[in-house]
Amino acid sequence: MIDRTHGLPILRCHGLTAPFVIDAPMNRRIFETYVETQLAPTLEKGDVVIMDNLAAHKSPAAEKAIGATGAWILFLPPYSPDLNPIAMAFSKLKARLRASAVRTIDALWREIGQICDLFEPAECQNYFKAAGYGFT
Repeated sequence: MIDRTHGLPILRCHGLTAPFVIDAPMNRRIFETYVETQLAPTLEKGDVVIMDNLAAHKSPAAEKAIGATGAWILFLPPYSPDLNPIAMAFSKLKARLRASAVRTIDALWREIGQICDLFEPAECQNYFKAAGYGFT
């Protein structure tokens, strides 16, 4: 049974990447592990990591790991989901997860990976545009 599971994919202009599923509430230690093991290895110099103001995101260790890649962080203003492009992608991901009705962590992990593969580059770019971000 899945009680309090969290998934952390990253929205990029070409798709969802670096999925990470945990069966626990998100906290700073878990977020730092995610950044160090999943996110940072996918980042390149000049990448921008957009984060909301979740307390776990305010981590010097995570900021250091992201900065070491040459990427930088953009923290959103409080209460600004319209500026967060991943909010729309999460909506689609959650709807597909509900439709799949998975009930175990292993099945959830596999399903999230399969769903992440469904996000096309044009769709991902539209999420950024809808949130007000331009890119070249």
